Amino acid sequence: MRLVIATCSVDYAGRLSAHLPSATRLLLVKADGSVSIHADDRAYKPLNWMSPPCSLVEETGDEDVWTVTNKAGEKLIITLHEVHHDSSHELGVDPGLQKDGVEAHLQELLAVHLDTFGDDLTLVRREYPTPIGPVDIVCRDAEGKTIAIEIKRRGEIDGVEQLTRYLELLNRDPLIAPVRGIYAAQEIKPQARTLAEDRGIQCVVVDYDVLRGIDDPSLRLF
Repeated sequence: MRLVIATCSVDYAGRLSAHLPSATRLLLVKADGSVSIHADDRAYKPLNWMSPPCSLVEETGDEDVWTVTNKAGEKLIITLHEVHHDSSHELGVDPGLQKDGVEAHLQELLAVHLDTFGDDLTLVRREYPTPIGPVDIVCRDAEGKTIAIEIKRRGEIDGVEQLTRYLELLNRDPLIAPVRGIYAAQEIKPQARTLAEDRGIQCVVVDYDVLRGIDDPSLRLF
């Protein structure tokens, strides 16, 4: 990535015309070829940009001029009146955003903390296979009855419908029927709760931080 801080003016010529008058700005040139122009506000949003694939041609003189052209022939013309900083950095391949509290993490924690759903539950399997997809957790209660648990970060109607399809399929198997369902999420929408309870599915709201052991509800004031 190349970082350039410069006093510059910018002209865009394409489907419409736009002009940024002279001011000090940050210019980002990324490895994918994209060029973006940033002010010291607007959060992450650039003032103007050119997405890849595009080409950058630099002309040197009393004032350097960058001409960025995309495959549609649109041009971003950046006139650098004064360069204050110019550096390049090799960032390498980024692994991407890994969200904390995603469904896979919740599934892993809840498989260990089955007492969240009741006493004396025994894990049968995580990712229990079915012809229409895996059930997040299948376990048995103290009486040996089967429970299918569907886990979401946000519990909405689609998740209830998904669990309903799993239950209909699992209850056709005489080896594990009858199977009851539990719908678990960090937040369950009222419409989803109403539909689930109407279908005999238990709803459980789970606290991710409590499961990880970094929050103790007994210590909360509210």
